[in-house]
Formats: sequence, structure tokens, C-alpha cells
Amino acid sequence: MVLWGLMLGALLVVTVGCLCLLGLLRRRRPQEPPLDKGSIPWLGHAMAFRKNMLEFLKHMWAKHGDVFTVQLGGKYFTFVMDPLSFGPILRDAQRKLDFMEYAEKLVLKVFGYQSVQGDYRMIHSASTKYLMGDGLADLNKTMLDNLALVMLGPTGQSLGSSCWREDGLFHFCYNVLFKAGYLSLFGHTKDQEQDLQQAEELFVQFRKFDNLFPRFVYSLLGPREWLEVGRLQSLFHKILSVQHNLEKNGISNWISYMLQYLREQGVAPAMQDKFNFMMLWASQGNTGPTSFWALLFLLKHPEAMRAVREEATQVLGEARLKARQSFDLDISALHRTPVLDSVMEETLRLGTAPTLLRVVHSDHVLKMANGQEYLLRSGDIVALFPYLSVHMDPDIHPEPTAFKYDRFLNPNGSRKVHFCKAGQKIHHYTMPWGSGVSICPGRFLAISEMKLFVLLMVTYFDLELVDPDTSVPPVDPHRWGFGTTQPSHEVRFRYRLRPTH
Repeated sequence: MVLWGLMLGALLVVTVGCLCLLGLLRRRRPQEPPLDKGSIPWLGHAMAFRKNMLEFLKHMWAKHGDVFTVQLGGKYFTFVMDPLSFGPILRDAQRKLDFMEYAEKLVLKVFGYQSVQGDYRMIHSASTKYLMGDGLADLNKTMLDNLALVMLGPTGQSLGSSCWREDGLFHFCYNVLFKAGYLSLFGHTKDQEQDLQQAEELFVQFRKFDNLFPRFVYSLLGPREWLEVGRLQSLFHKILSVQHNLEKNGISNWISYMLQYLREQGVAPAMQDKFNFMMLWASQGNTGPTSFWALLFLLKHPEAMRAVREEATQVLGEARLKARQSFDLDISALHRTPVLDSVMEETLRLGTAPTLLRVVHSDHVLKMANGQEYLLRSGDIVALFPYLSVHMDPDIHPEPTAFKYDRFLNPNGSRKVHFCKAGQKIHHYTMPWGSGVSICPGRFLAISEMKLFVLLMVTYFDLELVDPDTSVPPVDPHRWGFGTTQPSHEVRFRYRLRPTH
């Protein structure tokens, strides 16, 4: 035992020494961006970054300028903060910046899914075929039916009293959209009551995983939390298994197409189960939180709510729900809502904060918009954080922290797409879905789902905050960098079906 203790002690000393040496030996080379390794060997700035990514990057930007490299947990990230210089990174004509390497490691860790060659292109191909055009229209109809099922119940709502109900707005939005989205994509049985119960139970487990997700990605979980993550992963793999799918009807063409591809590639059923978990997360992890921000902004800005409701009346007419009936909404109306489109785009500007990452495969020179050139070192990671560098830039978006429902509307009511920075037209004036090779392939489905939900809520329901003076809650700082942000606390609201006349 003493000998083993000495050996383990020596191994620990050598390991720590190597990690410290790796951090200490790195020096800034000529033409490289400013290097800030932090005071802790190997860890560098990891703790400050994970505590509040937004405030950390604000500090580094003010200290170093538009390009800087920081050490985070033994890796070196070069942040580029000038949106006029994003083009060469996103286009990457020389193919020296790789998105897939980092993404494949992440999905293996989080979902257990081992990527196969060509599956990324397959996902984009399936999304083009079934999440756009006629394929999207069909899925929108299915989503509308499932929103009605979730919001009204299997037999439709009894509307005699139209009584007020109270809930947390974040929970309500996330719960409704998750269950409707899950049933639309992964199918249903013949027993709607059972389907709703299972979807509710699955949502409870999904939220548990969601709450652990940021620290899981950063490997900051405690021993019991690691066990809980393992339990949740196994649970989702079982519930979403291809064997379980055989018992269901109505599985979306999008999911079916992708699973057929995996089968043809010889991917084992167990790995297909993990792929399904990944797609559930990708499709349902952001729509609920985004819809929360959209409805909250509308409730806090009566002029915006009036504008959206007036547009809905023009497009849909005076919609009222008759007893025991479902929602009567023309899906094509989603293409005739410029005010709602602007509201959603403004919500995405304020509420989404993804990080775009590219691994540098070989030494690469990045030419900035001002002509300055920086050498990017092989093995480092290039990072963009558009929330801070684009969405909150007052040159691009005046009063960037304010919600302006018509920010993306021209005076004639058409969509506004002309934005400038430093007198130059800027292409990437919002980046909620990522961009380039990493752009979200399911963005058209996501925006359709959220618009459908918001339209139903403002058309068929009366809504009000329990406390009209409640302020918009700050963002949970641990969610920066992970897609749609989440509030630091819940907001209570009331809702009721509008009485029939």
C-alpha cells in the first residue's frame, strides 16, 4: 500500500508539473493576437469564463481589443469581436478552420452519439427536404394539431367558464412547446391521454438534464450529478429507442429519413437511439425558452401586443374557439405576419447567445476588415460570440438593450435587412442560428413552431402578468454561450381562453 501511495503521489506530481509546464511555456509569437493565459497554470481564465462568460469577454475586449487569445482549461481560444471581420472565418475558403471536430466531440460526450462519415451532410439534406417548402407546411399542420392537443386536451376544451389559470411563464412555454414538438417529431400511439402523460413525464426529465447541461459540458459536475446525468442519458436512449418507435404512428418524415440513412450505413440500433436523443435536444432545447422571452416582451410592451394582435386579426379574422373544437388557423398565415416576424427577430436578437467555434487545423493568417493580419496557431480554437459583438453593438442596433418590436420593419411595413456598422452595410446583423457550415439546419421549423404558438396565445387567449410591475428578469449567467438564454427566475402570469360570443 505504501509503495502504491508513493507511485500515485509521484504520478500526480508529474501530471501537475506537465500541465503547469504546458501553460507556462506558451509565448505569443510575432503577428499572433494578444495572449492572456491567466494566473492559474492550465486552467487559465476558466473559472471566470464559466462564472459569467459575458462579463469576462467584455473585460477582455476592453483590455485587448477586437482579437485576443485566452487560455481556458488547457485550450487556447481566439475570440474575434469585430463583426466586419467574420466573413473570412465563416466562409473559410482555404478549409483551415473546422467546425466538425469540436461538434463531434461534444455530441459524443453529451449524448453518447458517435458520428459517422457523412451524417452532418445527411442532417442538412433531410432538413432541406422536410423542414422547408411543402415538407415544412405538412409538419406545421401536425404541430398545430399537437399544440391543440397539449393546450386543450384530447376532447377539446370546455369553454363554459373560461376561468383564469396561473402558471410560471417560462415553465408554461417550455412545457407546451416541448410536448407538442416531441409528439410531432417522434410520433404517437392510439391513446392520446397516455401520449400526453408520457410527454409530461419526459419533459420533467428533460428539464433535469437541461439544468445540468452547462456544467456537464464544462465537466464541473459533482459525483452524484455525474450519476444523474448517466441515468438521464440511459432513460432518453430507452424512451427514444428505435424499438420503441415501432409502437408509434406519425413519426415525422424528417426523423424517419435520417434513421433510414443510419441503418443503411450499418449504424447499430443502440447508436440510433442516441442519435434520437441528440435530435430531440437540438429540436426542443431552445424553442420554449425563446417563446418565453417573446411573450414576456409582448406583455411588458402593450403597444407591441396591440400591433401583433391587430395583424393576427387582419390575417386570421376574429378567431374564437367553439366548445369541444380545435384551433382553426390557416397555416399559410405564417407567411403574412411581418410584425410578428419582427417581434421574433428582435426576441432572438435579445435572447439568443450562441458561441460559434472553429478548430484551426494548420497555421492560418486571418485578415481583419481594417487590413490588420493575425496568425492563428494550429490546434487553437477560433470563437465568435455574436450576442456581444453584434446583437449588443449600438452602431448596428441603436439602444441595443431595449426591446423594439418594429426594429426589423421598414416604414412601409416590409422586412428591414439593411443594417450598417462604421458606415458599411453589414451582412451578419443578427446571428441567432449560427452561420456558415454551423448554421442551424432546423431554423425554419423552429421559427414556425414559435410563431404558431405565439399566434395561438395572442389570438385565442387573454394574457396578463400576475404583477404588472414585474421587471424582465436577468439572464442566468451560466447559460451564456448555449443557444437561447434562460431567465434567472420565473415570472408568474395568468391566462384564459377568450370567451365565445
